[in-house]
Amino acid sequence: MTQPAIDAVHHVAPSREARRILLVMLPGYGMERDDFARHGFVDAVHERGWPVDIIAVRPDVGLYLDGTVAERLHEDIVLSARSAPSALWFLGVSLGAMGALLYARRYPRHVAGVILLAPFLGSPGLIAEVAEAGGLAHWDPGDVRPADLERQLLSWLKARPPTAQDALALYLGYGRGDRFARGAAVLAQELPAPRVMVIDGGHDWETWKRLWQHVLDCSPFQTATGQPNAETGG
Repeated sequence: MTQPAIDAVHHVAPSREARRILLVMLPGYGMERDDFARHGFVDAVHERGWPVDIIAVRPDVGLYLDGTVAERLHEDIVLSARSAPSALWFLGVSLGAMGALLYARRYPRHVAGVILLAPFLGSPGLIAEVAEAGGLAHWDPGDVRPADLERQLLSWLKARPPTAQDALALYLGYGRGDRFARGAAVLAQELPAPRVMVIDGGHDWETWKRLWQHVLDCSPFQTATGQPNAETGG
């Protein structure tokens, strides 16, 4: 049987700088790869003159269901796109945020940073379990089954707090009225305040467009010296 395809489109940055950044954009369920360009996400990056090459990707939802989304992204997208050393970043919206985190969990040495907008991090029952425990730091994940990707992911975030010295750069944005706001708030507790953006809005592109501008204003792809983040893994 043919495996589900990963639909992708490339947007090469106009910058001629030798050191490049590869940003993989993952949309949510029911969204398309071209929605990022349609809503100005690609132009918002390239207008700033950064050497950020973008691949907008729409994995088939079956890859999330069977737990292979990270491996397929790595084999079909990342390995084929990185002809030269470059820092690798992900932007994930809604379900795409889970895909981005699953990739970072599976291939931690490859990822410099992840940007999450309105992330889906687990079912309402699981998020309530974590919130009622007082957050990830106090939550006991219990016996995590191999097929339970949501509990695996939250257990990984608990074991590798985003504030750890060697943690990947992690940015979070969401609207106060978003249907996944409770899960985002659980993660926000674990992040440095400057990397969390919360605004009025819901689970929609207008809210995400405003959040994207806030994230870009933080210059996430640059270090304190103003140089692009270097790739640390092979």
